[in-house]
Amino acid sequence: MARRWLILADDLTGAADCAIAFARRGATACVQWGEAGPGADEAVLSHDADSRQLGPDAAAARHAALAERLHDPDRAVFKKIDSTLRGQPAAELAATLAVLRRRTGGAFAILAPAFPATGRTTEDGRIRVAGRPLAETELWRRDHTYPTDALPAMLDGAGLTSATIPLATVRAGGEALRAALHAASQAFAVAVLDAVDDDDLARIARAGLALDAAGLAWVGSAGLAHALAAADAPSPAPARAVASGPGGTLVVVGSLAAVSRAAARKLAAEPRMRHVPVAPDWLIEAGEAERRRWCEAIAARLAVGDDVLVEVAMGEAPDLAIGSRLATALGALLAPAAPHLGALVATGGETAAALLARFGVDGLALVDEIEPGVSLGVTRGRLRVPIVTKAGAFGSEDTLLRAVHHLRAIRHEGSPT
Repeated sequence: MARRWLILADDLTGAADCAIAFARRGATACVQWGEAGPGADEAVLSHDADSRQLGPDAAAARHAALAERLHDPDRAVFKKIDSTLRGQPAAELAATLAVLRRRTGGAFAILAPAFPATGRTTEDGRIRVAGRPLAETELWRRDHTYPTDALPAMLDGAGLTSATIPLATVRAGGEALRAALHAASQAFAVAVLDAVDDDDLARIARAGLALDAAGLAWVGSAGLAHALAAADAPSPAPARAVASGPGGTLVVVGSLAAVSRAAARKLAAEPRMRHVPVAPDWLIEAGEAERRRWCEAIAARLAVGDDVLVEVAMGEAPDLAIGSRLATALGALLAPAAPHLGALVATGGETAAALLARFGVDGLALVDEIEPGVSLGVTRGRLRVPIVTKAGAFGSEDTLLRAVHHLRAIRHEGSPT
């Protein structure tokens, strides 16, 4: 890889699905969190700020502190945001650009949040999901921060000037697109770019990489990360072999997204899969002896090589306010089973982060991508097993099944292919 990258993400699955774009093209890439330092070995350093659930001021402060600590002039900056605008992307970007401005004398951002492989596109400065305006989707109704899904308005609310570059200019490519980006850079504005397919993102990546702009930050989801990685290394690298742990695969579904719930239902019918639904009230209120017996039963199934699906059964009207408590409780509940794991699958960044913290994991080495937005890595720290992470709303009803089959192949054949 010609470039080294620092990725700042607001949750764990996002940190992974951006970093894997570069790992698939031969770069060494890791995901880290907490107090981990800037690192020197990996070409791509992706840091989970764990700021998705914070308010704008707290999220901005966390990103400012991380940018101060981790920024290296030899690394290009990629600010990962949620492709459906969850969390505080505008406040986090403003804080990151302020740090870059102090360090480099200028700050300019290229914002292209589209991820066409997962149905996210951008038209007229607004995100669409499977062709529908974001504001009309389940994702927006369940969890949104801003009063509108218009990207310029979102940026304006954080004090950021923007310049919208329409799809026609993106598709003109070449000098027209470079001129539009250059004009935005001279005004220190955030260039908001439409993109409907991967070719659009490829044009944006090529034009932006050709600029000589001080303090440039790339802003988007894994779609843009893949386009940037491909600009440096057009051909994917061969997949690397991965070794599994001693037991079965633990699949944990904590996401509220309908697609993850549908995938869990399909996986539950898989042979050799033990489905264990967990009620939220029980997770928080169960006594110590009861919790110990529950975990011992899970560990026993994993130890003999069975795969186990643990699903938080949230019902039809979930209480979003207790999501963090449930993730933390689930991590504590499953921690004693960690030594018996062969592999791990986690849906939802908050769930994955809580599990890994309790399992003594301090980072992930990224290896491959099972499908768009679904990353395969190896845990680092006290536990070393293959792990598949997936944002809750990514994938289809077959995604978890494919992930488990992939991990079974690793266990039996010693290879991810």
